[in-house]
Amino acid sequence: MNIFEELQERGLIAQVTDLKEIKELINNGGARFYIGFDPTADSLHVGHFMALCLMKRLQMAGNKPVVLIGGGTGYIGDPSGRSDMRSMMTPEQIQHNCDCFRKQMERFIEFGEDKAIMVNNADWLLSLNYIELLREVGACFSVNNMLRAECYKQRMEKGLSFLEFNYMIMQAYDFYYLHQKYGCNMQFGGDDQWSNMLAGTELIRKKTSEDAYAMTITLLMNSEGKKMGKTAKGAVWLDPNKTSPFEFYQYWRNVDDADVMKCIKMLTFLPMEQIKEMENWEDSRINEKKEILAYELTELVHGKTEADNAKKAAYELFQGSGNSENMPSTELIQDDLFEDKISIVKLVVKCGFASSNAESKRLIQQGGITVNDECINTLDKTYTSSELNNGLILRKGKKHFHKIILI
Repeated sequence: MNIFEELQERGLIAQVTDLKEIKELINNGGARFYIGFDPTADSLHVGHFMALCLMKRLQMAGNKPVVLIGGGTGYIGDPSGRSDMRSMMTPEQIQHNCDCFRKQMERFIEFGEDKAIMVNNADWLLSLNYIELLREVGACFSVNNMLRAECYKQRMEKGLSFLEFNYMIMQAYDFYYLHQKYGCNMQFGGDDQWSNMLAGTELIRKKTSEDAYAMTITLLMNSEGKKMGKTAKGAVWLDPNKTSPFEFYQYWRNVDDADVMKCIKMLTFLPMEQIKEMENWEDSRINEKKEILAYELTELVHGKTEADNAKKAAYELFQGSGNSENMPSTELIQDDLFEDKISIVKLVVKCGFASSNAESKRLIQQGGITVNDECINTLDKTYTSSELNNGLILRKGKKHFHKIILI
């Protein structure tokens, strides 16, 4: 099977502009493509995972990735999919986040001569002359068309800043710049980026010859990745210091039954023949599918050793015979205690099983919280520093474990 047809079969393609040309370029290894990552945090998260896996697949098929770090667009903030304006980051924060992204991406993408390259749009966006940009680039954009874009329409009621309004122009200019300097002929992105990406294609068409435009093809990957990675504690990070390999494994081990095969198709590198066989398994083997998914992705992000440890720890915990070495944990200090005690309600919040005391109380009253194998059925339960020193293992439902440590 050719790589483009495989991407389609895995459910990764949502919309394309020039299907025939795209197929030919990708299947023949002729795509010089880019995907952009704005450095909004100091770690990539599961929402970026699909894009990284996609770049890896295309590179393995002989295509050349251009990894674009948005050190410049990070000064503005993408309004797509947001109901409010992003917090403004300092230049130091942006640079730190860019550095963190690069280290993590090197686990997925092979950089080097005639391989992938990494660029930062701060290198060209921050030095742009405003008047020149308005004349040379702004003239190519219709405000009416921009306001019809979905990424702007959803913000019009609450208010769209002029700063954010410029994001589409900056992203379009990125594609134009990469096309001119690096021969970039294709761009990938989530389907919520469709309007911004079309703007880049249109800008190249207006600024270059028709021959050049024939190589300027926009490909759009499915944005399922945007829906992934949210838990009660927030995003699921690729940085092991923010989301441990065990937590990462458990996240995928606990995905909804209906999403398991979709995730296996989109994110793992298992052959399609094996995946098709798994689709025919009996429903009773759903947990086996989840274990395969969790292991494959943990190995991809954290390596085989960590994946083996996470799998072993999960198995032992569910069998009731394991230790808590690889379990996610929260450290408490004496100041977290009142009169040398802390309530179960607060502990449930501290470990991230609930986002508020009210939610914690509901969980406890519903019998959803266990401490050291004891089901908690009262809101008055407290634990002393002595008990905390001996160690507490909290469990929410059957699958979520957490260790509490007093330091």
